Amino acid sequence: MLTVIGIEGLPEIVPGDDLPALIAVTTDGRLEDGDILAVTSKIVSKAEGRLVAAADREDAITSQTVREVAARTAPDGRITRIVENPLGLVMAAAGVDASNVPEGFVLLLPEDPDASARAIAAAVRERSGLAIGVVVSDTFGRPWRAGQTDLAIGAAGVRVVEDLRGGRDDNGRDLQVTAAATADEVASAADLVKGKTSRMPLAVVRGLAHLVGPLDLPGARSIVRLGPLDMFRVGSEEAWREGYEAGLRAAATPVE
Repeated sequence: MLTVIGIEGLPEIVPGDDLPALIAVTTDGRLEDGDILAVTSKIVSKAEGRLVAAADREDAITSQTVREVAARTAPDGRITRIVENPLGLVMAAAGVDASNVPEGFVLLLPEDPDASARAIAAAVRERSGLAIGVVVSDTFGRPWRAGQTDLAIGAAGVRVVEDLRGGRDDNGRDLQVTAAATADEVASAADLVKGKTSRMPLAVVRGLAHLVGPLDLPGARSIVRLGPLDMFRVGSEEAWREGYEAGLRAAATPVE
């Protein structure tokens, strides 16, 4: 049976806090072997000092932009920018967050969410003596779908993908492409109890012990599609413009 449990009791996190130790203490006696602990990235960023002064959030987004994928201006003038950030994640506003932070500041994503997840998992395992996994989550919009959901940006001790290729379905057909994005599914399930305004940044997903393993398993970075694997490198308007401009250049090139 799958169970998702919100974990209360974590104090307000400030820069410099030993977050792995605080989480280990807060979850002490509340975990079971094989649990997966989902941690909201915001508290990781706060502890790691990723709170930066920014008079203009757009400037902060630009500083975290490796590549702009698409930009749209709403009727009210608000600009939405979908960009690739230094982690290779393609998301709105590069993951720069201005909610629940002091005025004039923004919060950047952790520099290495997989390393952050490993530190938390190691501290909890050492204190509890239990084999647990950790997923660090953040909120994403999704192509072709309205609304947002949480996905894994960091992971440790968790099989981030459950590869079912080579198995058979109920009708005996070979499974040739099925690979479940388990870390993302854990992050989304945990968000159902963490929510966006509940101030509950921790949740335990119980019942998936078969996904928990050693801390050196591949992290969430391994499931980011980049380069030739990225079939949607730019937005639709941007792709049309690139094609149009390429056509103009070709037309202007003299034929020998």
